[in-house]
Amino acid sequence: MEILKKTFIAIFLFVFAAQLQAQTNAVLQKAFHNSYTNELNKNYVAAIADIYPYYSENNYEITIRLGWLHYLNKNYTASQTYYQKAVNLKPGAIEAKFGYVKPLSFLQSWDKVLEQYLAILKIDPQNTQANYWGGVIYYNRKQYEPAIKLFRAVVTLYPFDYDGNHMLAWSMLMAGKKAEAKPFFEKALIIKPADASSTDGLARCN
Repeated sequence: MEILKKTFIAIFLFVFAAQLQAQTNAVLQKAFHNSYTNELNKNYVAAIADIYPYYSENNYEITIRLGWLHYLNKNYTASQTYYQKAVNLKPGAIEAKFGYVKPLSFLQSWDKVLEQYLAILKIDPQNTQANYWGGVIYYNRKQYEPAIKLFRAVVTLYPFDYDGNHMLAWSMLMAGKKAEAKPFFEKALIIKPADASSTDGLARCN
C-alpha cells in the first residue's frame, strides 16, 4: 500500500510539473510574440517590458533578447551586460558572442571585441566574419602578422572575395612582404577593377 501511495504521488507531481511547464511556455510564447510586434514597430521600450517580467539569471533566451533590444534602444551599457550574461550561460555558442560585439563596438571596447572574435574562432576556426573583423582590428593596431593569418583564412575559404584579398594584400605590404602582397592586389583588381586602394597598393609593390 505504501509503495502504491508513493507511486501515485510521484505520478501526480510529474503530471503537475508538466502542466505547469506547458502553462509557462504558453505565457512566454505570448510575451515573445508581443515583444516581436513592438520591436517591429520600433517600440523597443515596450518590447523590453513585454519579456522583462519573466527574466531570470539562468534564462538564456530572455537574456540574449534583452541584450538585443537594449542595443536597438541604444542603451549600449545595458546591452553589453545582458550579452555578457548570455555568453556566460552558453559559453559554447557563438550567437551571443557576435551579439556582444555590437554594443562593445559602439562603446569602443576593442580589446573585448577582439576577445570575442578569438573566442568564436576557437569554437569555429573557419568563421569568415570573425576571421575578417579580427584581422581588421589587428591591422588597425599595426599587428600585421596576426592580421595576415586571419585574412589568409578568409581568402582560403573565399578565394574570389574582394575584401579578403584586399586586406590580406595590404597586411602583407605593411609587413614588408611586397612580393607576396602583389598577387593579392592583382586578384582584388580583377574582382573590383580600377579600385583606387588596390591600385595604390599594387603600385607600392613595384
